Amino acid sequence: MTGEVLGAPEAMARAVSLAARGPAWGPNPRVGCVITAPTGEVLVEGWHRGAGTAHAEAHALATAAEAGVDVAGATAYVTLEPCTHTGRTGPCADALTVAGIGRVIYAVEDPNPQAAGGGEVLRGRGIEAEFVPDAAARALNSRWLRAMELGRPYVIAKWAQTLDGRTAAADGTSFWITGEEARAHTHGTRAEVDAILVGTGTVRADDPSLSARPPHVADPHQPLRVVMGMGDTSGARVWRDGNAVAIRTHDPREVLDMLWRRDVRTLVVEGGSVVTSAFFRSGLVDEVHAYIAPALLGAGTTVVSDLGIHTMTDVLRGSDVTTTQLGADTLVTAAFTKGP
Repeated sequence: MTGEVLGAPEAMARAVSLAARGPAWGPNPRVGCVITAPTGEVLVEGWHRGAGTAHAEAHALATAAEAGVDVAGATAYVTLEPCTHTGRTGPCADALTVAGIGRVIYAVEDPNPQAAGGGEVLRGRGIEAEFVPDAAARALNSRWLRAMELGRPYVIAKWAQTLDGRTAAADGTSFWITGEEARAHTHGTRAEVDAILVGTGTVRADDPSLSARPPHVADPHQPLRVVMGMGDTSGARVWRDGNAVAIRTHDPREVLDMLWRRDVRTLVVEGGSVVTSAFFRSGLVDEVHAYIAPALLGAGTTVVSDLGIHTMTDVLRGSDVTTTQLGADTLVTAAFTKGP
């Protein structure tokens, strides 16, 4: 889209669309950058392709240098506040300064204490840097932003259930409660997160592969497979390669601390009920994905066990609820955490 003339809202919308090209998983957010001339003409653009690669601003500036495009005095529209952190790449605030950018508009303030403050740094150098909130830019990185605020992985609790809240029959069988469309959606979610967790009981009972197999995707991202608990799971399919870890504890907070140190920012908890209940009791579930099949069992395993709730005044209620029809099944999503 270089050469096209864009107004400020259109330029930021373009930056958001570029950011969406980056991976949804990994320790870094998805970021896009559009650099325009004073006339609004798009000079160059860039986006972050994942951990260890150039940040969006650096990508755009490198493209300009290679093409011989002068960006001095230009405006950079960036979906996230330019960073001040030196890691595997240098600070974007420095790169923008060296390039002579005259103005920076950013849509989301960086909550990462190691990288935040780029706007202030730029203003201190005489570069106009303005924070203009943009809902689409925030939504694109909503889970990553929440994880950074919490200082732990963002947790999605996922399960498939019957209308009467059963996740398995009385004999322990659970394949398949939901249909192909719901299972395809689950695989799409797995391919967008950093890790997927089950308990040792689920591994012993079901021997799941815990792989991401979304339809029509040749080589999807595979999340880290995490097994929580003290039971023996040797020989299970989860240990088929090096992309798996055992965390021998029953404490969800300890699990999240260990995964955070491994750069896990999004985690899907797929149970069973003992593990799912432990995360709920600890107040560590941020989002629920409940796949509900139009079926009845009347007996069997329930979604969660005792949560310590004895009266309706203490009930856990979700917010921001959505419903999605997936074939004969219904996906209900809801947010659950209220604070850090």
